[in-house]
Amino acid sequence: MINIKKYAAIDIGSNAIRLLISNIIEQKGKPTLFKKSALVRVPIRLGADVFINQKISEENAQRMIDTMNAFKLLMKSHKVVAYKACATSAMREAENGAEIVNLIKKKAKIKVDVIDGEEEAAIIAATDLNSFIDQSKTYLYVDVGGGSTEFSVIHQGKTTASKSFKIGTVRLLNDMVQKETWQELQVWIKQNTKDFEKINLLGSGGNINKIFKISGRAIGKPLTYFYLTSYYNMLQSYSYEERITQLDLNQDRADVIIPATRIYLSAMKWSNAKYIYVPKIGLSDGIVKSIYFETVSSENLE
Repeated sequence: MINIKKYAAIDIGSNAIRLLISNIIEQKGKPTLFKKSALVRVPIRLGADVFINQKISEENAQRMIDTMNAFKLLMKSHKVVAYKACATSAMREAENGAEIVNLIKKKAKIKVDVIDGEEEAAIIAATDLNSFIDQSKTYLYVDVGGGSTEFSVIHQGKTTASKSFKIGTVRLLNDMVQKETWQELQVWIKQNTKDFEKINLLGSGGNINKIFKISGRAIGKPLTYFYLTSYYNMLQSYSYEERITQLDLNQDRADVIIPATRIYLSAMKWSNAKYIYVPKIGLSDGIVKSIYFETVSSENLE
């Protein structure tokens, strides 16, 4: 006898907004299974508003409300029983962030929690990384977003250090990351990985998922530092338009993929990692698992 229910996670990032609907399959005497039922991504680049003008524009505020209304209808259609909506870097820093949260609550009946970088890292850590990693190895987990990147050192299955840095793809595109922030990240990575003889990277985020898919590597096989460097150099040899027309990248991916790759390569260089594994998990997966294990609050659909 199995019991199946559906939970949903909404991730309001700096580069896009995502809805993940997951089937939660409970079986007596067996571990609970989490299976993706639907994933929708809407490319609303809130970071371009906030990191330059400190507030979310009226146009993007309306697009968010329209998206949340659509997400609510999708959740109802899927018979979702509980959801959690989390907003990250861009909404954290927007002067009108609280106002937008209230508007979404009023017009779409969706409650949004604006979470800080440390809570974001903790929710991501709640994903079942243990099913992807070798317990005998040490990893640097890197989740690249539009406004910030979360880093965690995982040794023998346990997180030994975790920190969020304001280095994200949209910030880098707009030349808004100070040299000192890069230096602070370099020091943090070296300091927290120096005691381990061999480190592998775990890469999370839409850009590294796309690169992995393009590579044709089998699931579970890593990308090498050499491959990522070669791909990075190749990307830079194409114009933005050529990356869309010739490399078949979406327009909202064709620009951010370069700064994202730079972040992964920097993390590999400073940790002396030769390989990067791509488990294809992120904040949305962490939210669903956190709802199930009741480590975060969740909402019922109104």
